[in-house]
Amino acid sequence: MTKALLVIDVQNDYFSGGAFPLWNPEATLERVEHAIGQAKAKDIPVILIQHLAPRGAAPFFEEGSAGAEIHPRILSAAPGAPVVQKTYADSFVKTTLEETLEKLSVKELLVCGMMTHNCVTHTSISKSAEKYGVTVLADACTTVTELLHQLALHALSPRVRLAPTTEVL
Repeated sequence: MTKALLVIDVQNDYFSGGAFPLWNPEATLERVEHAIGQAKAKDIPVILIQHLAPRGAAPFFEEGSAGAEIHPRILSAAPGAPVVQKTYADSFVKTTLEETLEKLSVKELLVCGMMTHNCVTHTSISKSAEKYGVTVLADACTTVTELLHQLALHALSPRVRLAPTTEVL
Protein backbone atom coordinates (compact mmCIF):
# COMPACT_ATOMS: atom_id res chain seq x y z
CA MET A 1 0.00 0.00 0.00
CA THR A 2 1.17 3.51 -0.67
CA LYS A 3 -1.96 5.63 -0.10
CA ALA A 4 -4.52 5.86 2.68
CA LEU A 5 -7.72 7.89 2.93
CA LEU A 6 -8.07 9.69 6.27
CA VAL A 7 -11.67 10.57 7.10
CA ILE A 8 -11.48 13.13 9.90
CA ASP A 9 -14.26 13.79 12.42
CA VAL A 10 -17.36 13.10 10.35
CA GLN A 11 -19.36 12.86 13.56
CA ASN A 12 -23.00 13.41 14.49
CA ASP A 13 -22.50 16.70 16.36
CA TYR A 14 -21.60 18.42 13.06
CA PHE A 15 -25.00 17.68 11.50
CA SER A 16 -28.48 19.13 11.94
CA GLY A 17 -29.67 18.33 15.45
CA GLY A 18 -26.09 18.01 16.71
CA ALA A 19 -24.36 20.30 19.16
CA PHE A 20 -22.32 22.17 16.49
CA PRO A 21 -23.79 21.91 12.96
CA LEU A 22 -21.47 22.96 10.16
CA TRP A 23 -22.00 24.59 6.78
CA ASN A 24 -22.98 22.08 4.05
CA PRO A 25 -22.56 18.88 6.08
CA GLU A 26 -24.93 16.71 4.02
CA ALA A 27 -23.24 17.46 0.69
CA THR A 28 -19.85 16.92 2.32
CA LEU A 29 -21.05 13.61 3.75
CA GLU A 30 -22.06 12.47 0.24
CA ARG A 31 -18.64 13.43 -1.15
CA VAL A 32 -16.84 11.65 1.68
CA GLU A 33 -18.97 8.54 1.08
CA HIS A 34 -18.03 8.74 -2.62
CA ALA A 35 -14.33 9.09 -1.71
CA ILE A 36 -14.58 6.04 0.54
CA GLY A 37 -16.23 4.06 -2.26
CA GLN A 38 -13.54 5.09 -4.74
CA ALA A 39 -10.76 4.27 -2.26
CA LYS A 40 -12.20 0.83 -1.57
CA ALA A 41 -12.53 0.15 -5.31
CA LYS A 42 -8.80 0.90 -5.68
CA ASP A 43 -7.77 -1.05 -2.57
CA ILE A 44 -6.76 2.13 -0.77
CA PRO A 45 -7.26 1.67 2.97
CA VAL A 46 -9.65 3.98 4.78
CA ILE A 47 -8.84 5.19 8.29
CA LEU A 48 -11.55 6.89 10.33
CA ILE A 49 -10.54 9.57 12.82
CA GLN A 50 -12.82 10.33 15.78
CA HIS A 51 -12.42 13.32 18.07
CA LEU A 52 -13.45 12.72 21.68
CA ALA A 53 -13.61 15.27 24.49
CA PRO A 54 -13.61 14.25 28.13
CA ARG A 55 -17.01 14.59 29.81
CA GLY A 56 -17.68 18.21 30.76
CA ALA A 57 -14.59 19.54 28.98
CA ALA A 58 -16.09 20.72 25.67
CA PRO A 59 -19.42 21.80 24.20
CA PHE A 60 -19.49 18.90 21.71
CA PHE A 61 -17.93 15.48 20.96
CA GLU A 62 -18.29 14.53 24.61
CA GLU A 63 -17.02 11.00 25.10
CA GLY A 64 -19.90 8.53 25.29
CA SER A 65 -22.44 10.90 23.69
CA ALA A 66 -24.42 10.20 20.52
CA GLY A 67 -22.95 13.41 19.05
CA ALA A 68 -19.41 12.07 19.35
CA GLU A 69 -20.23 8.94 17.35
CA ILE A 70 -18.96 8.68 13.79
CA HIS A 71 -21.84 9.33 11.39
CA PRO A 72 -23.62 6.02 10.66
CA ARG A 73 -23.35 6.48 6.89
CA ILE A 74 -19.54 6.67 7.23
CA LEU A 75 -19.50 3.52 9.34
CA SER A 76 -21.68 1.82 6.73
CA ALA A 77 -19.46 2.97 3.86
CA ALA A 78 -16.27 1.81 5.62
CA PRO A 79 -17.17 -1.23 7.73
CA GLY A 80 -14.19 -2.61 9.56
CA ALA A 81 -12.02 0.45 8.89
CA PRO A 82 -9.63 1.21 11.73
CA VAL A 83 -10.80 4.03 13.99
CA VAL A 84 -8.16 6.32 15.48
CA GLN A 85 -9.43 8.29 18.46
CA LYS A 86 -7.94 11.68 19.27
CA THR A 87 -8.28 14.56 21.71
CA TYR A 88 -6.28 17.18 19.78
CA ALA A 89 -6.86 18.86 16.41
CA ASP A 90 -3.74 17.13 15.02
CA SER A 91 -4.71 13.49 14.41
CA PHE A 92 -1.12 12.42 15.03
CA VAL A 93 -0.81 13.79 18.59
CA LYS A 94 -1.05 11.04 21.22
CA THR A 95 -2.86 8.62 18.87
CA THR A 96 -2.21 5.37 17.05
CA LEU A 97 -2.33 7.02 13.61
CA GLU A 98 1.40 6.72 12.83
CA GLU A 99 1.47 3.07 13.90
CA THR A 100 -1.59 2.36 11.77
CA LEU A 101 -0.01 4.05 8.72
CA GLU A 102 3.26 2.18 9.23
CA LYS A 103 1.47 -1.19 9.38
CA LEU A 104 -0.16 -0.36 6.05
CA SER A 105 3.12 0.90 4.48
CA VAL A 106 1.48 4.23 3.66
CA LYS A 107 3.50 6.91 1.89
CA GLU A 108 0.69 9.23 0.77
CA LEU A 109 -2.26 10.64 2.71
CA LEU A 110 -5.55 11.65 1.14
CA VAL A 111 -7.32 13.80 3.72
CA CYS A 112 -11.00 14.71 3.96
CA GLY A 113 -13.54 15.50 6.63
CA MET A 114 -14.46 18.12 9.17
CA MET A 115 -13.49 20.92 10.10
CA THR A 116 -11.36 22.29 7.28
CA HIS A 117 -9.90 25.13 9.35
CA ASN A 118 -9.10 23.00 12.38
CA CYS A 119 -8.56 19.24 12.40
CA VAL A 120 -8.12 18.83 8.63
CA THR A 121 -5.55 21.64 8.58
CA HIS A 122 -3.70 20.61 11.74
CA THR A 123 -3.45 16.99 10.60
CA SER A 124 -2.38 17.89 7.06
CA ILE A 125 0.44 20.19 8.15
CA SER A 126 1.42 18.26 11.26
CA LYS A 127 5.14 17.78 11.84
CA SER A 128 4.35 14.05 11.75
CA ALA A 129 2.71 14.38 8.32
CA GLU A 130 5.84 15.82 6.72
CA LYS A 131 7.12 12.36 5.78
CA TYR A 132 4.02 11.70 3.68
CA GLY A 133 2.77 13.18 0.47
CA VAL A 134 -0.40 14.95 1.62
CA THR A 135 -3.38 15.79 -0.56
CA VAL A 136 -6.48 17.44 0.88
CA LEU A 137 -9.66 16.51 -0.97
CA ALA A 138 -10.97 20.06 -1.02
CA ASP A 139 -14.47 19.11 -2.15
CA ALA A 140 -14.86 16.53 0.65
CA CYS A 141 -14.25 18.90 3.57
CA THR A 142 -16.32 21.52 5.34
CA THR A 143 -16.29 23.82 8.34
CA VAL A 144 -18.41 26.46 10.08
CA THR A 145 -18.98 28.68 7.04
CA GLU A 146 -18.16 28.59 3.36
CA LEU A 147 -15.88 31.62 3.76
CA LEU A 148 -13.89 29.98 6.56
CA HIS A 149 -13.63 26.78 4.46
CA GLN A 150 -12.22 28.75 1.50
CA LEU A 151 -9.80 30.69 3.73
CA ALA A 152 -8.53 27.45 5.28
CA LEU A 153 -7.99 25.86 1.87
CA HIS A 154 -6.12 28.94 0.68
CA ALA A 155 -3.94 28.85 3.80
CA LEU A 156 -3.16 25.16 3.17
CA SER A 157 -2.37 25.61 -0.52
CA PRO A 158 1.35 26.44 -0.25
CA ARG A 159 1.98 23.51 2.12
CA VAL A 160 -0.04 20.59 0.72
CA ARG A 161 -1.69 19.59 -2.51
CA LEU A 162 -5.38 20.45 -2.88
CA ALA A 163 -7.39 18.39 -5.35
CA PRO A 164 -10.96 17.41 -6.07
CA THR A 165 -11.85 13.86 -5.16
CA THR A 166 -12.37 12.92 -8.81
CA GLU A 167 -8.78 13.88 -9.64
CA VAL A 168 -7.21 11.72 -6.94
CA LEU A 169 -9.53 8.74 -6.51
